[in-house]
Amino acid sequence: MADGMFPDDPPAPAATAAKSPYLVLARKYRPLSFAQLIGQDAMVQTLRNAFKSGRIHHAFILTGVRGVGKTTTARILARAFNYEDETGRHPTLDFDKEGIHDRAIIEGRHIDVQEMDAASNTGIDAIREINEMTRTPPMGGAPYKVFIIDEVHMLSNSAFNALLKTLEEPPPYVKFIFATTEIRKVPVTILSRCMRFDLRRVPPETMTAHLIDILARENIGYEPEALAMIVRAGEGSVRDNQSLLDQAISHGDGKVTTATVKAMLGLGDRARTIDLFEALMAGRIGDALTNLRELYDAGADPQTIIADLCDFTHLVTRIKVVPAAADDVSLTPDERTRGAQLAQKLGMRALSRTWQILFKGYDEVQQAGNALQAAEMVLVRLAYASDLPTPDELIAKLGNLPPPTQPQSAPVARGNGGGSGGPSAARQYQPEVAPRFDAAPPQQAIPQSTPQAFANPRTYAELVALAGEKRDVIVKIALEQSLRPVSIGDGRLEVALVENADPGIIQTLSARLKRWTNRQWMITLKTDVQHVPTMREQREERQEAVRQEAHQDPLVQAILETFPGATVRVTVKQEQIPIEAYADAVRDSDEEDDE
Repeated sequence: MADGMFPDDPPAPAATAAKSPYLVLARKYRPLSFAQLIGQDAMVQTLRNAFKSGRIHHAFILTGVRGVGKTTTARILARAFNYEDETGRHPTLDFDKEGIHDRAIIEGRHIDVQEMDAASNTGIDAIREINEMTRTPPMGGAPYKVFIIDEVHMLSNSAFNALLKTLEEPPPYVKFIFATTEIRKVPVTILSRCMRFDLRRVPPETMTAHLIDILARENIGYEPEALAMIVRAGEGSVRDNQSLLDQAISHGDGKVTTATVKAMLGLGDRARTIDLFEALMAGRIGDALTNLRELYDAGADPQTIIADLCDFTHLVTRIKVVPAAADDVSLTPDERTRGAQLAQKLGMRALSRTWQILFKGYDEVQQAGNALQAAEMVLVRLAYASDLPTPDELIAKLGNLPPPTQPQSAPVARGNGGGSGGPSAARQYQPEVAPRFDAAPPQQAIPQSTPQAFANPRTYAELVALAGEKRDVIVKIALEQSLRPVSIGDGRLEVALVENADPGIIQTLSARLKRWTNRQWMITLKTDVQHVPTMREQREERQEAVRQEAHQDPLVQAILETFPGATVRVTVKQEQIPIEAYADAVRDSDEEDDE
């Protein structure tokens, strides 16, 4: 780089190879301005507006995952604060040319820009030193003193407390910039004094374009599928992607090829992984085990193979739910086309079941002494699970009914290389289709008493309904569980208390009835009336009758015989028991009293 020049593009490698040692790509192509920073457009626009209006905060905190540009952004901000050219000082984000202080700031030797690693200086002494330095104005001619504290969450509580006062009321010539990957560990008292920016993971399409630009500058050839693998492994981190690209270039002897990236990352062939997935979904366990062995012999780790199957299952599920997911630039051509085809053929039940088996199997492979054997057992379990009948098919078989009709779909061809002797050899594989969610038919309205009838309840059921209409939960629960209805008439009510019930509910009920009906009710408390059930007991009695009826059903008995140890749970909706039915106990009680 020529003296006095500050170009956006880093120098060509040929110009620096003889003068300086090799720089890794992550350092060589580190952004020097916001124009070179990728994937953080929202933050850059916010800062640009703040600088343009002169509303520049005194403290900033940058958070995000590793390698997205937190420290780089902090250094660019320090340069923006102290930008000065021959015309004078004017902080800006647009660096048309190199300012007076830029070179020293970039090289980390400017006296007014101090950078501290909190992971190595966690104690209060380092913060005390910073507090002392804030008391003197800039000594290097820069407009501001800038303090950059990386991994600020590593500071001790005493260090944070020592920083609070200075951070709240700093001198006008001091700026603080904090960076952290663990924003939740930073005290709220610090966060409330800073302008926060959350740096996002770089999208795959932006990252791919960035890597292609680097390879063009380095004059290195590449294969698109190899770049897609690197972008996927980098998980949105610019530094990780650049480091992986650097490693791939060295591994491939100056070229980035699919074969070298697979070997470097320990990945199996994506096409072979999809072949393995299709064999499992079709129940061809013999083909699946052969594919697994070939991937293992080629250098793929068994746990990585299970992880790849999980990734592809997730991809197919996403494409099924959101078809536009197949347009992701980080996908290989096989993943894009074959994933979309499988998404049309496989149903959500099958995909969810596959995910659960693979997710559990991943931990089993990790903990097993022989990873290959554990992976084979996971695949066997998955292949046989693909042939399990759906609940609709099972009920139809037990009831000697014709199986449910399957929508037309193109089945995955089942090969003859199974060799497992399992049920997959006898049943043609027909992928399940996603269920169609139609609007539920409107439920039949349950007849209820009108609000006018509630003003003069004639039955105990209407009295309970009145409490529900008035939203009085305490009285409603007491009427259903604590009181036994004996009789009810015009302005009178006879009830009995259940054992250990609160007698005070009688006074509360009397006051509520006077308010609701605008008349005084005479409530009589009976004793030794245990034969009249409460409303809750009446409901439970009806539910038990339904349970007994369900257990006597031939289909239920066939299921219990087919699956030993299974239990039947019957749920009766409350709406299925007419509220008028609770008046039967009262009428029975009246008849007994007349006798």
